[in-house]
Parts: sequence; structure tokens; C-alpha cells
Amino acid sequence: MGERKGVNKYYPPDFNPEKHGSLNRYHNSHPLRERARKLSQGILIIRFEMPYNIWCDGCKNHIGMGVRYNAEKKKVGNYYTTPIYRFRMKCHLCVNYIEMQTDPANCDYVIVSGAQRKEERWDMADNEQVLTTEHEKKQKLETDAMYRLEHGEADRSTLKKALPTLSHIQEAQNAWKDDFALNSMLRKRFREKKKAMLEEEERDQALQAKASLAIPLVPETEDDRKLAALLKFHTLDSYEDKQKLKRTEIISRSWFPSTSTSTSSTSKASSVLKKLAQNRRSVPAASSPITVGHLGIVRRRSREVPESPQHMAETLKSGEPRVPAGMAQTPPGTSQEAANPQDKAQPCGLSSSLVADYSGSESE
Repeated sequence: MGERKGVNKYYPPDFNPEKHGSLNRYHNSHPLRERARKLSQGILIIRFEMPYNIWCDGCKNHIGMGVRYNAEKKKVGNYYTTPIYRFRMKCHLCVNYIEMQTDPANCDYVIVSGAQRKEERWDMADNEQVLTTEHEKKQKLETDAMYRLEHGEADRSTLKKALPTLSHIQEAQNAWKDDFALNSMLRKRFREKKKAMLEEEERDQALQAKASLAIPLVPETEDDRKLAALLKFHTLDSYEDKQKLKRTEIISRSWFPSTSTSTSSTSKASSVLKKLAQNRRSVPAASSPITVGHLGIVRRRSREVPESPQHMAETLKSGEPRVPAGMAQTPPGTSQEAANPQDKAQPCGLSSSLVADYSGSESE
């Protein structure tokens, strides 16, 4: 378009190059058209872009950075040989005018009137950014040895503080340095995932063919697994979960037995042994020896096997049954046969055996 405009220009019949000189003078216009309508006042209309966020003083609205305006540009001064320009523009939300100008000393823009800046500036030294070395400071570093030594010490302390961060950044960069290894690892992971997806799809197809289903199957979730276990095993925990719970209980169990023994944890055998110890302490030395009755053992009779006299004799040698409550105990020195004559005359159809009596022990 620019080339066509530069070449194809219409020259009217009354155009005289010696008189008019150019088409702009012939049409009595400027090459910049409407942008140069105030050029006689030293003002040029330009397209200005907002350099930072501001608030308009007229409507109190926020104007973001990058919003463009048609601004009047004019020169208002110089900073050494650098010109200072001022820009005047109208707010697009109200009738207020905003004026800004350049600040070559600080490489920034300054608001003259009509708006307030949203303060988002920071100190480069506090932000740990690289500061530009001024010319005077550079000369002082080259000439003053003590100042150079102090400056070097400050640089070394800064390096010592930043060294862990730099090492972390370097490790992160080294992790992505080998492109071939990373590509191979990603491709391997993709192949494994694709293989798992194919296996799952085959299982779904087999299940659909077995159950004659034509609906798509959704992936299995943990809630589905628990619900299926509850319907099948009437419990939420599967066999693997129970085994894992048992292993956890075994691992958390103490290696050493506890010193305090409760009544509920005592076994029946320990109660029998306690009774035996109490009988040994209570019975004097001249008394009769401990019999089967003292140990809490009774004779059980059954009609299945006839009892022979020889078997009865062996039973009497081994011990005597406990005397029932309400009957007088036999005096020492007398035999249990005289005290209990009814045990002698047993019918031939009954057989007896010795069993432990736990009726007197504490119930668990």
C-alpha cells in the first residue's frame, strides 16, 4: 500500500511544479493531515500509550497500563541536550484532561496534572536486581584501594547469601539438560500407560461379552470396590485389607509382656495353680497328702464302657475325687474308701474318668 501511494499520485491539469512545488502545497495541506492541525503552536498529535497504571482525578476510575490516547505532544524544556516533552490527553471516561511529561534524569514519566499514579515501584537494591555502576563510582573503584576492598567484601557476602539459590537453579537446569534422556523417559512412560489402557480395554470388552452388555463401562473407583465387597462379603474390608490390619497389629504389639495382670486375662490353668499353692501353704506338714479333690478334679461317669476292678484300683491309687459340699471330710489317716463307700459299689455299666473342675474358678 505504501509503495502504491508513493508512485500512483494524481496530478491535476493545472498543477505547475514551479509554482506549487508539491501536491501538498497545491492542496494547501500537510503530509501529516489532521495530526498537524496545531503545528503552528508547536503541538503535534501523536498516539500515546499509558506507561503505568493510574487513577483519573475526574471520574476516579482506574486506567490500566497500555491504554492508548490521541495526545498533544509539545516540547517544554531540555535536560542537558535531551528534550523534555509534555503530553496532554483527554480521559475516555470523563471530560478530565491528563498531562504527563518525560523525566530523562530518572528514565521515567511524571504526571503533571489530572491523575494519580498507582505506586508499584520498588528499590532495585532491595529487590536484589543488578544495579548499573555510575561513572563516579567506577572511577573511585579504579583509584581508591580501600573503597575497592570494601566493595569486594560486600560482593563476596552477597555471593555467599545467593549461593544456595544459585545451586538450586543450577540443579533444576541440569535436570532438563539431557534432552535425549528426558525424551526416552517420557516415551517409555507413554508406552506403559498405553499398554495399561489397552489391557483395561480388553478386560472391559471381555466383561461386556460375558454379560452381554452394550453400554460403555466407566473406570472403577474406590467406592465401587467397597460396595462390591460389601455385597459379596458383607464387610467393607477385603481379604488384603484384613491381612494388612493383622500385620499392623502384630508389628505394633509390644515385644515384652505387660507387668500388670488383670483378672479377666487370667486363664483357668493359672487359677488351678494358685489353688494348689494356697493348699500347700494352708495344710500343715502332718496332714494327709494332697489328693485329687484338692486339685479341683472330679470323676466323670459314663455308661459306655464297664469299669473293671483293676481300673478302679488304679484310679484310687492316683487320687480321690473331691468331697461334695455338705458332707463331712474324713479325718486324717483314714482312707477315702471308708469315707465314700458309695464310690466303691459302682454298677458295671458305668465308667469313670478324671476331669478338671472349673466351677469354683472365676468366670472370664
